[in-house]
Amino acid sequence: MTDKLPQKRTVIFTVTILYTILILYFIFFAFGRIGASASTTGATFIFFPIEFYHLPKISDFLHPTLMDFVDLGNVAAFIPFGILIPLLFRVRFIRFFSLFFLSILVIETIQALTLLGSFDINDAIQNSLGASIGFGAYKLGYRTKNFWLNMAITGILCIVLLIGVLAICGIVEKTFTKAEGPFIALNELKDSSGQTTAGTKPYSFKVSGQNVEPEYNVFDAKGKGSETYTYTSEKEIMFSFYYGIPDVMDRDGSIRVLVDDREVLSGSGTEQLNYPELFPQLFEIPLERASKITIIVKGNVKLWDAGVKEMKYFWN
Repeated sequence: MTDKLPQKRTVIFTVTILYTILILYFIFFAFGRIGASASTTGATFIFFPIEFYHLPKISDFLHPTLMDFVDLGNVAAFIPFGILIPLLFRVRFIRFFSLFFLSILVIETIQALTLLGSFDINDAIQNSLGASIGFGAYKLGYRTKNFWLNMAITGILCIVLLIGVLAICGIVEKTFTKAEGPFIALNELKDSSGQTTAGTKPYSFKVSGQNVEPEYNVFDAKGKGSETYTYTSEKEIMFSFYYGIPDVMDRDGSIRVLVDDREVLSGSGTEQLNYPELFPQLFEIPLERASKITIIVKGNVKLWDAGVKEMKYFWN
């Protein structure tokens, strides 16, 4: 019996080394990292945790994407370390987590300096979270003297804890992520003079052979050759509208959109003439507390269903 303990420890140690080599391969060499490093001009360091809780939701796995599995792998691939290391060494959680997190930081630093990746504190947190799941499953699962029974229970607990972590991260993400609020038509907002304008009453027309039925508003040059619309908004918003030139009109006209005097869109009738399949075109842009939106319409360009959606937390 005593001969089996050193033998079992040797097997666990060998598995740990082999698994570590496998993980290091994926971290440094997989996914075309060597080829990508040739075109990388400098090291990238992300020191601040930004959305480290962004993990695939349980519902995402009904129709999973490749990125869902990549994001899940940031956590799941490191779960075995939380089991293997305590099997080899007696260690408390705080000491285990601290040393593991520091090890990941070293690996992230090497990744950045060798241009085989970037230093991302979010990855380090997610990797350590995965190892913590394994550690917790090990502590809860190893209650008997039967090695294989303990491993089976630990494996089941890993799955349960991982699902629990995904659920908690989903709740945290929803709590701290802003979502689009209800649509507010642009003509309901105040212009630069503090007044609201009714704009042009919606009417139907065709753009590139498609019937257009505006619901909220239509903006154009009002037969003056050029018209400027300026509106104010002090909140974080998603700004959107459709634009194009009706088929019955010459392709003469242009549109410019400026946010705080910074141009974010420039379009012309020539583009519609050359690429009619792209029109009517939807323009959408997130704006950080935009204080002024300026729209300059020239010629026959029509702009319709322009409006904003306030970005806010669900608990607001």
